[in-house]
Amino acid sequence: MNSPDITVLFDTIRWEEKALLEAGKKKNINLQMLDCKKLFLDLDKKNDGFGVVLQRCVSYYRNVHSTAALEGMGVNVINPLYTGVYAGNKLFTHMLLKKQGVPTPYATVAFSKESALESLEKTGYPKVIKPTVGSWGRMISKLNDKDSAEGIIESRERMYPIYQVHYLEEFVNRPPRDIRAIMVGDKIVAAIYRYSADDSWKTNMALGGRAEPCKPTKEMEDICIKAKNAVQGQIVGVDLMESKEKGLVVHEVNNTTEYKNTVRVCGVDIPSLIIDYALESRK
Repeated sequence: MNSPDITVLFDTIRWEEKALLEAGKKKNINLQMLDCKKLFLDLDKKNDGFGVVLQRCVSYYRNVHSTAALEGMGVNVINPLYTGVYAGNKLFTHMLLKKQGVPTPYATVAFSKESALESLEKTGYPKVIKPTVGSWGRMISKLNDKDSAEGIIESRERMYPIYQVHYLEEFVNRPPRDIRAIMVGDKIVAAIYRYSADDSWKTNMALGGRAEPCKPTKEMEDICIKAKNAVQGQIVGVDLMESKEKGLVVHEVNNTTEYKNTVRVCGVDIPSLIIDYALESRK
């Protein structure tokens, strides 16, 4: 069997991975779907015929470790290890965005319950507490006052150590929506507004939000290119908010971005654009 042109490496089959497979079939290329949970690698061998790997693992730990192993074997992985490590961690991303002059929400980090509460007393409420590693809006809470903060932070102190790093972000004064911009290379190929569900302040589509098309502006594209470059990304989702005080701010860069709703409301064939980009990267 010939080596694949592209390998889609996944640990959960979502709409996005199925769409990549269909796009590959339409283009008549040799595309391999590979479940990372079934993968083992001989680390002392060179490239074992993967072609270009599109890294689509949801798990941060599977993602970065499989990318590190594959890159060490000489495989071209999109996105690379640097992106996986830094875009997969909200604190790391925030620091890189600040270094590149990308506007972000105000944030602090604390390393114990006591220092987190002291930070909140000094900087004020409300704040949003986020796990530095996580997705789909899970483990994100709004801290309205000291009582709610004490209860939520206390519960995290008994969890896995990553949840004992308390990342605290301002609750941005904004319309009840945010923006997800899909970047393929240095271009926003499509963007959507994500509106909160009726009884929620979160805009995650997994939590019942709705989507509408968003027409990117030059300002938005400039910010998104800087954000993508800050984490050395190639194909990423950039999440922005329209702060009433600061204008557009970036609060997340997604390494294995979801784009189902962007395709649905914008009608842009993002999977085909990703396949084309991956094929071009072989040259």
